[in-house]
Amino acid sequence: MAVRLAALLPRAVIVAVIWVLGTAAFTFAADSTIVGPSRSSTPSAAAKPTELMVPSVTGQAYVFAKGILEDSGFAWRVSGSVRGYSSNRVLTQSPAAGTRVIDTGAPTIVLRLVRGPYEQLGRPDDAASYPGTPIRLANLAAATAPAAPVKKPAAKKPVAKKSAAKKPAAKKPAAKKPAAKPKQMQKPVVKPKKQTVRAARPPAFDVAGAPREPLDEITLSARALRLEAWAAKRPKSSANVQHWLYQHAWIVTGAGFGWSHGAQALETLIRVDQHLQQRWGIGRKSEAVARAALARVRRHTR
Repeated sequence: MAVRLAALLPRAVIVAVIWVLGTAAFTFAADSTIVGPSRSSTPSAAAKPTELMVPSVTGQAYVFAKGILEDSGFAWRVSGSVRGYSSNRVLTQSPAAGTRVIDTGAPTIVLRLVRGPYEQLGRPDDAASYPGTPIRLANLAAATAPAAPVKKPAAKKPVAKKSAAKKPAAKKPAAKKPAAKPKQMQKPVVKPKKQTVRAARPPAFDVAGAPREPLDEITLSARALRLEAWAAKRPKSSANVQHWLYQHAWIVTGAGFGWSHGAQALETLIRVDQHLQQRWGIGRKSEAVARAALARVRRHTR
């Protein structure tokens, strides 16, 4: 009997150990909770793209329309049978003036031109000197953007009413001292502000339908002198040639419109063209255009 009990004792111990371990694992599983990653309920707001407004260049001379578009951050190209000569006028533009577009770098405006009152001289310039980017309307971009979540305002806590404070007893007014006689004050001298009056620029002659000279720009003679000083220090490059041609077209076109000091500006411009022929090896055709414009201006001003 004792031998049989000794043989069964190890088995009983093993069964007891297995039962204890199983009970502990079940208790640990019952008390544990699984925690998952938290998700944000509000999506991150996308950055709002920069918008540009298309300026109005319809009816402007092509040489002025190019400057307006370039200053506003746009590129352009000419469409249609009429080429991009400086004296031609803008008939239509696409998109229309006032349209808001996304700033994609240099949104391209399509221009259709009509023949101007002057001869088409020089080389036509049908597109901007830098690459343009496609047009993206700002209204369409705003319509496709996801709406931001609306936050509910927090409920205001009721404010407890304060008990009315007791008013202090009225004090007897102190005896008033005799008021001292006021000293005579000298009136401050106000100097009149200097008003900046822009000098009038009477036109050299009148041209039917020609735009008036913009007073926020320098005169034609000052522009020509500035171009002469600029050309004396600049080497020949694609960017410098484009700058010279742009200023050249501005002066020739403005003098043809009868703007003030047009003849003086053209004389300086001819000197610039002769100087660039020696330094850059170009400028013969531009000099011929400036001389023809000078002859027309002198005929009108007699």
